[in-house]
Amino acid sequence: MTAVPRLVLSAPSSGHGTNALAIGLLVALAERGLDVAGFKVGPDHVDAAYLGLAAGRPGRNLDARLVGADRLGPLFAHGAAGAELAVVQGTMGLYDSVAGRPEAESTAAMATALRSPVVLVVDVAAMGQSVAALVHGFRSYDDQLWLGGVILTQVASPRHEAMLRQALDDVDVPVYGALRRHELPPVLPARRHGVLPVIGGDAEAARAVRRLGEAVAGTVELDRLLALARSAPALPVEPWSPSPAAPVEGRPLVALAGGPGGSYSYAETAELLRAAGAEVVTVDPLRDEVLPAGTRALVVGAGLPESYAAELSANRRLCIAVAELARTGRPVLAEGAGLLWLARELDGRPMCGVLDAIGVSRDGLVVGYREATARTASVVAEAGAAVVGYKQHSGVLTPRAGERPAWSWEGGAPEGFVWRGVHASQLGLHWAADPAIATRLVSAAGIAEGVGAPA
Repeated sequence: MTAVPRLVLSAPSSGHGTNALAIGLLVALAERGLDVAGFKVGPDHVDAAYLGLAAGRPGRNLDARLVGADRLGPLFAHGAAGAELAVVQGTMGLYDSVAGRPEAESTAAMATALRSPVVLVVDVAAMGQSVAALVHGFRSYDDQLWLGGVILTQVASPRHEAMLRQALDDVDVPVYGALRRHELPPVLPARRHGVLPVIGGDAEAARAVRRLGEAVAGTVELDRLLALARSAPALPVEPWSPSPAAPVEGRPLVALAGGPGGSYSYAETAELLRAAGAEVVTVDPLRDEVLPAGTRALVVGAGLPESYAAELSANRRLCIAVAELARTGRPVLAEGAGLLWLARELDGRPMCGVLDAIGVSRDGLVVGYREATARTASVVAEAGAAVVGYKQHSGVLTPRAGERPAWSWEGGAPEGFVWRGVHASQLGLHWAADPAIATRLVSAAGIAEGVGAPA
């Protein structure tokens, strides 16, 4: 059994201020001396990174599609260990699902699985008494959902607030806070920067998070919210553990792409690598000119932003070091923009040259889950293995795949490259779905050196 006070913050749809409120709530309660933990529903690295910055511990993703519904409770319990409050930030609208599976993958399904009260964040800028009908509808739609109350954003005036509170009181829905239009400022760095402001320890990101904490502390009834969170029952689960059955001996050094504020991978990746017997050291693809001494493997997670292609290209010494690591047969795992970094060039800029492919940035994003099948055996998966991953990118490679592709899926051509120890694809995986990836990678980190041409 796991007892953690917890809240799920959600909204009728995107754009109501849930992200800013979740961050501000974590900061405000941390300032009170509470140990807090932040989680993001879905695969979004960016929101999870800012929640982690606010909480002072790694922000984590809870994604039923990527890890399986049975692992959600254990992963939550693991990430919230020792916390006096856990805040789970929803995705999209409360009952929405990107893949059209709301009964299993929506924020509402997550809240039900975690036995957590939900606080609905509602933008009321163009709303009066109708807010009561809206909230009542969300509460009544699913009788298993525990809608604990609401926080109102974009309130126009004291008179407007009084009207809203009265309407919600009539349907017996508690209001835990009402924020005026200027009280939840858009202070977070532009989303095109991705996780980099957090990973790189950017002062602007730290200031923005503090400002949101101040805004929430001055407008939200924190004591009442804490009481609601503490009313959540214990979860009948044991915390997830990254420990494999038999760690690899020798502690090979694995470089994990990131910075002083974390990595570009999900938080569990580093934990799984260490549990498998690796020494994990962070390497910054934008600033570090060499790999850590003794590096035997490199992992580049899907959180690396594509928008920093110029900086990645300019770091020529590191590009050469990565190419040499791949040439010697050491494991190099790259997801998302990491695939583009390993290419010969991207938008005319030279990259690492590990893969004989050329990348081009295009307008628009390719976004969505993929149920993929491994086309080539590698440390990531045996040939024929089925996985679920997530794609979010604008850059594309020509060719799309090498002679030994990484993946294929229904309705799409083969994608990615497997060459010697390299596994590179724009498909991002959550290693908690298959912890053996870490064990296989750490085992392969000691393979003999060899010589080969680019893939």
